[in-house]
Amino acid sequence: MASADLLLHPVRLRIVQAFLGDRTLTTAQLAAELGDVPQASLYRNVALLAKAGVLQVAAERRVRAVVERTYMLRVHAAQIQPDEAAAMTPEQHLAAFTAYVAGMLADVERYLATGTPDPLRDGAGYRVGAMWLTDAELADLARDLATVFQPRLANPPAKGRRRRIIYSVFVPAPEEAPEREGAAKRTGRATKSQRPPGSGQRNDAEP
Repeated sequence: MASADLLLHPVRLRIVQAFLGDRTLTTAQLAAELGDVPQASLYRNVALLAKAGVLQVAAERRVRAVVERTYMLRVHAAQIQPDEAAAMTPEQHLAAFTAYVAGMLADVERYLATGTPDPLRDGAGYRVGAMWLTDAELADLARDLATVFQPRLANPPAKGRRRRIIYSVFVPAPEEAPEREGAAKRTGRATKSQRPPGSGQRNDAEP
């Protein structure tokens, strides 16, 4: 089974997401976290991920007559290779993104259902923005973000640290034909740089 076929499954993608952050979980702990997934489906998909080497056994202990396994994620094995991603159809990308969003919604619902959520106190938030970037500038941005994130991704669980889930999405807007400056002047419309302060729309929004 190709890694794209293996990973881009709604249940398996959520299982992988649950292990992010250098976590180790038993199937019982995983079942408690993904309470909406039928147990039989959860166990079957954990077995598939383990067989494929995406999950590996970190520890075993005998509980009565059953061996309880604790799993951990092999991060490099849980990645779709660039050539596979390039070969995916639009329908496959949409299905994958739908599963991705479903996992995000489940994480948000779980956060909001525990205790008394306070986004300001807890450092929770969501934002949308837009940037004008060339392909080279986008590559520079990706490298800058990797420089910021990589050292922190290596942080092990420790007292005082809270697992913080980060979702990132880059979506290119449909290309638009640039409006000629002369045409804008002839019609009496102000270009973006000519609009008075405060007259433009915000480029980002955050609750």
